[in-house]
Amino acid sequence: MAREATVDELAAAWADGGLVVDVREPDEYAAGHVPGARLMPLRTVPARCGELPADRPVFVICASGNRSRSATDWMTSRGIDAYSVAGGTLTWARGGRPIAAGAPGRAA
Repeated sequence: MAREATVDELAAAWADGGLVVDVREPDEYAAGHVPGARLMPLRTVPARCGELPADRPVFVICASGNRSRSATDWMTSRGIDAYSVAGGTLTWARGGRPIAAGAPGRAA
């Protein structure tokens, strides 16, 4: 079962340079995402899990929390300290937190 973090916990980690992985599709990411979030669409997580650090927490976010739970389960089973962000990007944005728009610097 995926471990969860609240958007407040994510905000604290993000302010300290924490790693955020967005598992939505590129068009969703481009429409608005947590600034600095790394795009890794859910379908690519199994192949790209090796890109993630095993020595620090990874906060996984999607639109509302469903896809991030699936990705977090996969990551955790591979030894990554992953947390699904409850409520996802929708809750992040509704809380008045910063949102960036545009395509990622590196295509998924």
